[in-house]
Amino acid sequence: MIREIRKIGDPVLRRKARKVEKVNKDVQKLLDDMIETMRAGNGVGLAAPQVGVLQRALVVEIEANEKIPGSGVTYALINPEIVRQSEETWESQEGCLSIPGWRGEVERPLRIVVKALDREGNRIRLEAEGWVARVLQHEIDHLEGVLFIDKLTAPDRVWRVEEGREEETTEEMALATP
Repeated sequence: MIREIRKIGDPVLRRKARKVEKVNKDVQKLLDDMIETMRAGNGVGLAAPQVGVLQRALVVEIEANEKIPGSGVTYALINPEIVRQSEETWESQEGCLSIPGWRGEVERPLRIVVKALDREGNRIRLEAEGWVARVLQHEIDHLEGVLFIDKLTAPDRVWRVEEGREEETTEEMALATP
């Protein structure tokens, strides 16, 4: 089922999500709905608060590309936690399904290690780098009530994206301030 994606200004996006105490059919249904919603929105990641559920769950899916390690896999993580990150960072453009039409530069660790539960409740440890690491960090931030606009390397520079066209702008994002 495709769920409504909450947009910037919705208070749920600024709240900290609660730990999932028990992995059951309801949590698995939430993950399935989130995958369907993410795909329908042409996104690469989605956290439960973005669909109005304050639980620590996220999904990530980057189209298979031999140049992107970890792509071509659908990740569904419960209670994810970054347990290690590289000192090496990289800056790149990010956007968000909850902030449609806007992009900005964010600096993040290049490599991370995440511990979480999978959709069956099994403990897993995931090593990620590059784009997959970036998307995981972005989604884990959502679980803390943090949006990418809070981490812009140049808060006065954002990109407005309209129908496949990008342009840099200094236009203020109407609801961007935390």
